[in-house]
Amino acid sequence: MSFSNLGLSDKVLAAVTAAGYTTPTPIQEQAIPHVLARRDVLGIAQTGTGKTAAFVLPMLTLLEKGRSRARMPRTLILEPTRELAAQVAESFEKYGAGQKLNVALLIGGVSFGNQDLKLTRGVDVLIATPGRLLDHTERGGLLLTGVEMLIIDEADRMLDMGFIPDIERVCKLVPFTRQTLFFTATMPPEIRRITETFLHNPQKVEVSRPASTAVTVSQSYVTTGRDPHDKRETLRRLLRDAADLHNAIIFCNRKRDVATLVRSLQRHGFSACALHGDMDQSARMASLDAFRKGETPLLVASDVAARGLDIPEVSHVFNFDVPYHPDDYVHRVGRTGRAGRHGTAVTIVAPSDTKSLASIEKLIGLTIPCADAEGAAPPAHTDEPAPAAEAAPASGRARKPRRESQRSSGGRGRKNGAVPQAPAAQQPASIGRTPFAAAPRRAAANAEPADHSHLPAFLLRPVPARG
Repeated sequence: MSFSNLGLSDKVLAAVTAAGYTTPTPIQEQAIPHVLARRDVLGIAQTGTGKTAAFVLPMLTLLEKGRSRARMPRTLILEPTRELAAQVAESFEKYGAGQKLNVALLIGGVSFGNQDLKLTRGVDVLIATPGRLLDHTERGGLLLTGVEMLIIDEADRMLDMGFIPDIERVCKLVPFTRQTLFFTATMPPEIRRITETFLHNPQKVEVSRPASTAVTVSQSYVTTGRDPHDKRETLRRLLRDAADLHNAIIFCNRKRDVATLVRSLQRHGFSACALHGDMDQSARMASLDAFRKGETPLLVASDVAARGLDIPEVSHVFNFDVPYHPDDYVHRVGRTGRAGRHGTAVTIVAPSDTKSLASIEKLIGLTIPCADAEGAAPPAHTDEPAPAAEAAPASGRARKPRRESQRSSGGRGRKNGAVPQAPAAQQPASIGRTPFAAAPRRAAANAEPADHSHLPAFLLRPVPARG
């Protein structure tokens, strides 16, 4: 089947052809006719299967008729992150080049004034993150009563980021008669409840098993020690030994680890940049642009980059940390092997990650092979102290009598300049022969008990006799 059989307008077909696409993906082939028929759609598909075009293309066809009004958008698209929202806006610029549509982007990190100006001119397509959207509605600068179509994209990511209450508020602000498109890669119980509440007799389009990974991605894992230094060394070895590595996204669980890993890679001669939620918008976009253009081949990121970012030529994905939630593994791996290309995903597994790895394998229904050269189990790490610390217990026994001596003398020995020593019977012989143990004895032997020069002058004055 080709795009010409889906019912899209001539302008949209021309834009698709100019972009070089001829055959729709399964999610596009099944969802587009239902969207054009004005039905609610529940789309379930793994990441990287073309979900964005599945709603952008029919929206452009439907928006050819009608006109926008000031502060009353005709369609609303909700995205969990700024990067995803900006990417959808780029899709409208790409496929809607021949149409005179007003597209506005409401995301954080941008001044309210510029966004208000666009809303005042009238908006056909409003793309927003939930927080900034509600900020505009509460200020009275935005009315959602004219929304004809509501698209909730990456709904499971919305759940992970705590946006479900905001989604419920938005759904109550738009008209009851609107058309709703709901796209997700996984279907946890909370997402299922939302779909049953806000979708009206939806057409379910499921082109892959929920929480499955693309067959175009070669998955494996390698074992490492539990120390962060071991993990960083393992990652550097993987980067040097990887065949056909064009560029790679390296995922960390915590934002602070992203910055630490970037500095470590740069110290060892790798070109890397960071992307996480605490960066300001300009820095985040600069990192993404440098990665997309190939100026920086390594992008170290938190899970903010795991959902929906369309960078087709990512050759490798490395999980520096095994994700906390198995669903996140699906989205991370989905950053490679896109648009029919082959990709490679490698996960670094420490001894404490074995349970998380088992949960991932259970979710995706696959056994991830171990790529260790020897095929060995994770390196054994014991709690035995290092050789340099083996003397710690002995030194502890030597310190304990000193503390008892100090308590018995009320701490006066320390004040008089002499270091109290333990009784000879309690001194370990091995420590008694060291210079550090002999020094206190020499100090005590050479001390002058009658020397009061260290006392303040007023204590040496004679006390006058009374009477």
